[in-house]
Parts: sequence; structure tokens; C-alpha cells
Amino acid sequence: GEQRLARVKVPDGLPRFVSPIGHLDVLHHPVQLIPLEELIAANLSALFPGMDVKKPWAFRVTRDADFEIKEDEANDLMKVLQERLRRRRFGQAVRLEIQSGMPSRLLDMLSENLSLEHYDIHESGRLLKISDFAQWLSLDLPELKFKPFVPRVPVQLVKDDIFGAIRAADTLLHHPFDSFVPVSKFIRIAARDPHVMAIKQTLYRTNWNSTIIESLLEASENGKQVAVVVELKARFDEHHNIARADQLEKAGVHVIYGAPGLKTHCKLALIVRDEGGQLRRYAHIGTGNYNSTTARVYTDLGLFTSNSKVTADVAELFNRLTGFARPAGYSRLLVAPDHMMEQLKSLILFEADEALEGRPAHIIAKCNAITNVGIINMLYEASQAGVQIDLLVRGVCCLIPGRQGLSENIVVRSVVGRFLEHARVYCFHNSGDHKVFIGSADLMTRNLKHRI
Repeated sequence: GEQRLARVKVPDGLPRFVSPIGHLDVLHHPVQLIPLEELIAANLSALFPGMDVKKPWAFRVTRDADFEIKEDEANDLMKVLQERLRRRRFGQAVRLEIQSGMPSRLLDMLSENLSLEHYDIHESGRLLKISDFAQWLSLDLPELKFKPFVPRVPVQLVKDDIFGAIRAADTLLHHPFDSFVPVSKFIRIAARDPHVMAIKQTLYRTNWNSTIIESLLEASENGKQVAVVVELKARFDEHHNIARADQLEKAGVHVIYGAPGLKTHCKLALIVRDEGGQLRRYAHIGTGNYNSTTARVYTDLGLFTSNSKVTADVAELFNRLTGFARPAGYSRLLVAPDHMMEQLKSLILFEADEALEGRPAHIIAKCNAITNVGIINMLYEASQAGVQIDLLVRGVCCLIPGRQGLSENIVVRSVVGRFLEHARVYCFHNSGDHKVFIGSADLMTRNLKHRI
């Protein structure tokens, strides 16, 4: 008879694993899960009735998800971005994963149609990736999981007078050990406080049921000036951020998409409050996203402050983001791409000079990645000058530690534990008057040159 080739596409939204018995009862039955493609393969006769189905073969295609937008040429950034997103699923194939034993005839056809070379093809027994197993976390098997963890709320932030608490003293939160609730509460109380005049905030990645978004909408309904910088180009969150931006705009919020050619990656919130005829600012500066879901599993820092110099810097930065003002000088903030690279180099050089003079010198940095060649070379020079350098790097690190004559004073560690290390912290001894910076920037060229 006639032979035909059919492709069955597995739609999004289906579970990666399914139970062959139709339900999961971990109390009375052992857990049985099979990959979704095996269930589909076992039921192909239902998809192709009256046909003799030969052996099926599973494959997965990875496509290039990057795209470039020339923002200075885009009259409507959101419209252009939506068009690029529609094209993403037709992007250039960069990898083909196949089941072991796939016939060469079928493999040749796939590789030719996808314009792939032999080195782009990967063969494996099952097409599973680490993220596929996240579904298993929902199984009711507490003996195989970490014990439930309950974050604490600092006592000074328990009461509703959060502005009074911040006026009394700065508060540093260490998530997830400290709850993210005070951050959401900060925006919620501001939305309802009759003395609050304005709320400004940056949003990069938020959770779907975000109470912060709800509070920003409420603030706008209450007649407050609300300005939100939504980064539409946050990779793989573009659809979500477009929807959020549209929702906020319809509620009367002043939505800005950031500076052309740059990603707005900083995590900032600013509240302007009328206190007895005087305007006072309150700020939150974070290392992680305004996302209550990831705040439970990512380690991040967040600072509440009403310090006039810090909040003036935050206000100046928002003026740039919301009004396209020229980059200004900052007394407390290190802001990329304007000054951060130069100021970091200056701080490293100072420690090197201190070490050469025989004085104590120490640099501690915690970040996700170190790849910038200029920073790496300066750290090498500081090490050779005698500076002790301790680095906590979660991921990619292009710096070589412990090499005699180059980096013998540099130690690199990666902290791997229950939570995902996400905070960026840079600490300099500074003759005993320590300078400590927190933020969202890694020591990568993209962070130092192409992000705010």
C-alpha cells in the first residue's frame, strides 16, 4: 500500500509526564509516570484510524529565539515587538534532538528541511531536559522534599506604618529568609495612603497574579501619579510584559518602555509623599525582580530607605527613564551604562594602591557571572598588587583564580544549595570605611554597557 509520513505536534500546555492509570494516588499506589510522547505513541491508531501505523520517532527542534529591533526606527515599539514574537516560532533551527535509532532516511529529511549540519543533531534515548522534572515537585511526597520554609517578617515592618518604620531606619531584606510581603505591602499602602502623591516603579519580570500590579492599578484609580517602566524586551517574558503594559495603560498609568537601545534591568520603586507640606521620598532598591513567586526560591536583597541622597539619586534615574533626561551625576548610585564601569574600575584601583602601600585591601563580590575582560584584567592587577579578592559566582566565570603570578590572591566559589543564588553584591574595604553596593548588574559587558 501507499506509505505516508505524518507529523504529530505536541501542543503547549500539556503535562510533560502523565499517569498511565489516569490518576495519582500516592497513598495507595506507587507513582507511575511516563513521558507524554510515549502515551501519544501508544494511541496513534486513534489519530490515524484504518491505517497501519509503523514505528513512531520523537524529535525536538530548538530555534534561535533572539531578534533585533532597531528602536530608533520603530514608531510603535509594542507593535513591532508583537510582530517579532509571532515570527519567533519560525526562527532559524539551531539544534535537532532525536530518539536513538531514527532511520537515516527520516533523519536526512529532517536535517535538510531544517538546514542543519550533522554537528547540530543530538541523539538520546529520551528527549528529556532538567526543567521537565519540575512537574514532579507537585507530587505529594513530603519525605522526598525539603521541609516547608516560612520566611520571617522583620518586626519593624509588621505594622501598617511602613513609612514610619523606614523613616526610623533603613531596612535590608534578605529573601527568601525575609518575606517578600513587605515589598508588596510597600506599594499597596502607598496606593491607598492619601498623603502619597506619586509612585514610580520598574518592572522586568513579574508573576501572573501580581499583587504589585493590582496595587499600581488601584493607585491610578485613586488619582495618584503612577509611572511604570515596563521592559518589553525581557527575554521569554515579552508576551506577559506586553499584556501587563496594556493593562496598566488602560488604567491611566503612565507606562514607559525604557531608553532606546537599552534594557531597563534595575529593580527600583519610589514613593513621593506629602508630609506636613514637605515632600519626602521613600525608595526600594532590589537585586531581584518584583515577583513574589521567584522571591520564595531566589536569594536576593532589597533595601528600604528614605535617605535623602539615595532617594534623590533614584528620583534622578526615574527622571531619565520617564522623561529621557540626560544622564546625571549620582552621589550614591552606580548606574550603568553611564558610570558603573568606570566607578568599579576606580574602586578596584584604589584597593590595589592600598595594597601596594602595605595597607589592608580586600574586595568581595557576589554575582551570577563574570565575563567582562576589562574588569577581569583589573582584578588580576589588583591580585598581583596584593589585594585579597573573594568572589562568589553562581554561573559563568571567565576569570582564572589561584594562578601563581596572576591571580594567587583570588578565590572563586559557587554557592549551590536549596535556593538559587541571585543577589549581586560588591564590597570594597576602602581603608576600613567599607563601600557596599547591591543591584542587578553582573560583571558582564551586556550588563555594564547595554542595560540600565
